[in-house]
Amino acid sequence: MIKLPYALKGHLVLGSGSPRRRELLAVLGIPYTVRTSEADESAPEHLSDVETVRYVARAKAEALIPSMNEGDVLLTADTEVWFRGVRFGKPRDLDHAEAMLRSLRGQTHRVITAVCATDGQRWSQHESVAEVSFHPVSDEFINHYVRTYAPLDKAGAYGAQEWFGQLAIERIVGTFDNVKGLPLDTVVRTLEPWLERTESVAR
Repeated sequence: MIKLPYALKGHLVLGSGSPRRRELLAVLGIPYTVRTSEADESAPEHLSDVETVRYVARAKAEALIPSMNEGDVLLTADTEVWFRGVRFGKPRDLDHAEAMLRSLRGQTHRVITAVCATDGQRWSQHESVAEVSFHPVSDEFINHYVRTYAPLDKAGAYGAQEWFGQLAIERIVGTFDNVKGLPLDTVVRTLEPWLERTESVAR
């Protein structure tokens, strides 16, 4: 756990049901509760990849604003895989998951996470972008992963922290936490309007 020289002015609410995001956020040592909603994750087609992820992260926050209490600081995030201008969201079924991974193998794709925070009045939002290159893995490798694990809740149909990511990923240009779904450096930057210093930092 990280001991930050800051404390949050308010109560942090994570607007996500993702166990990976809960695990990552816990590293910061800021107490938080979880609140989820079924926000619409569609976006206007004319938006760029980064604009799309920003749009969805904010939509998730707007869906939860009616449930906020005084003093809450809501944190939401959206992570998406983009390849050759195509948005790779969560697969519809196992066959779709296999098709996604066959498209991504031996190629480099972008993983974008947008982080959004609001207290209902102020808003803060930042993004993290990573370039991820896959080895040219076999059909058997892909089929075994898809049929053995649970890729249907993951953008791009893979988890970087699982054995598929550990064996299939050749290179990451960017942060590993971004590829897992919550870049902590971006979280701290996004929460900055609500952070107050608790101790001096040695110079």
